[in-house]
Amino acid sequence: MPHPVRVLPSLLSADFAHLADELARCAAAGAKSLHVDVMDAHFVPNLTIGPFIVEAMRRSTDLHLDVHLMMTDPLRYVDDFRKAGADAITIHVEAVGPRSMAQAIDRVRATGAQVGLAFNPDTNPELWLPHLARVDLAMFMTVYPGFGGQAFIPQVRPYIRAVRAALPNLAIQVDGGINRETIPLVIADGADRLGCGNAFFKDKDPAGFLAWAEAQGT
Repeated sequence: MPHPVRVLPSLLSADFAHLADELARCAAAGAKSLHVDVMDAHFVPNLTIGPFIVEAMRRSTDLHLDVHLMMTDPLRYVDDFRKAGADAITIHVEAVGPRSMAQAIDRVRATGAQVGLAFNPDTNPELWLPHLARVDLAMFMTVYPGFGGQAFIPQVRPYIRAVRAALPNLAIQVDGGINRETIPLVIADGADRLGCGNAFFKDKDPAGFLAWAEAQGT
């Protein structure tokens, strides 16, 4: 693996009524980074959080905040999320399109955040390899984005393998249906960043789950 495997607790599955406690629970379990899903009720059917909540998270934790913009117009908000405390900002290729992607990458990079490109399950990432060579992270949606708790889509696995073969040093993240059954599969395909929602937050021993998952990459 080009990087150690890392679990990113996906806060979509956290208890937002006790968000500061949930952030502390992630840190106590050994997490180094948190995955923050931002949905606009347009690009995806659900509506979640905005920069104000990310700012509140930043005040409550020193952990790396990996912000995933599932938005129709992500570039309109990248400055706001960066100012709120996002350390990494991932945008969807489907929202930006090929003609504007180079400028979009530059736009996110200019904020000082790490840059990620996300792919829906039916998007072929091989068409985007020149752009992936310029970013910090490729994120594969292994469910259709919009809601937590969905079943893993195995048809994404060849795409993960193709990008890993083409870009051996790129961080590759998976998001959706990532649990004890699917983690060994996606790590074998080349993923080294695991966005885990229910699998982490609903485990009776989140620290044990995190340690087990990260050990699968050794």
